[in-house]
Amino acid sequence: MRLSELSERSGLSTATIKYYLREGLLTPGRRISATTADYEEAHLRRLRLVRTLLQVGGLSVAAAREVLKHVDDDSLGRTMRLGAALWALPHPPAPDAAQDEALATARREVDRLLEEVGWESARELAPLNPDHTSLVEAVASLIRLGYPWDADMMAPYARMMHQVAVHDLDFVETYPSEAERVEAAVAATILIEPIVRAMHRIAQQEETVRRYGIN
Repeated sequence: MRLSELSERSGLSTATIKYYLREGLLTPGRRISATTADYEEAHLRRLRLVRTLLQVGGLSVAAAREVLKHVDDDSLGRTMRLGAALWALPHPPAPDAAQDEALATARREVDRLLEEVGWESARELAPLNPDHTSLVEAVASLIRLGYPWDADMMAPYARMMHQVAVHDLDFVETYPSEAERVEAAVAATILIEPIVRAMHRIAQQEETVRRYGIN
C-alpha cells in the first residue's frame, strides 16, 4: 500500500507517519522511486502498536523506541525477547525509602512468596527485575502503614495472576509469527492491565454489596 492508504487504514495522518519514520518507530517501506515507497500489513500492525505505546501507555518517543528495539531483536529467544521488551516498559520510580526494617521484611516475604508458589526464575532474576523492586516497595509501604502483608496474604493473588498470565500467553500464541507474538504481548500488557485493575475494583464493589447490602 502507498503512504496515503497506510494513513487511511491506520487513522494517522501522513505527517504523523513520517514523524514515526524519522524517529525510528516505524521501519521504512520498500522504495519504489525517489519519492514513493510501498508499505505492508506489518507496517500497519506496527503503527497500531506505536499508537498503543504512545497514546494509551503514555510512553515517550524515546521509551517507545527502546521497547520496539527489543521487540525487533530476533537474535534473542522468545523468552528473552519478550522479557526485554516488557522490562523496557516504564515502571514507577522507586521511592527514596530508607533501608528500614519494613523494606527488609518486605524482601523476605516476597522471596518467601516466590518460593511458595514455585516461581524459581523470578527468584533468580529478582535483582534485575524492575517489577520485583516495585512489588517489594509496595509491600514495604503496606507494612509501614501497619498492615500485616506477608507471603500468606499474597499467595492467593499470585496464583490468580498466574492464571491471568496463562490467558495472556494463550492469546499471544494465536498469532502466527514471532514478531507478531512479541508485539501482541507488549500491547496486551498495556491494554489488559487497566482491564484487570478495573475488574478488580468492580469485583470489590460487588462483594461489598453482597456482604453488607446497599445502605
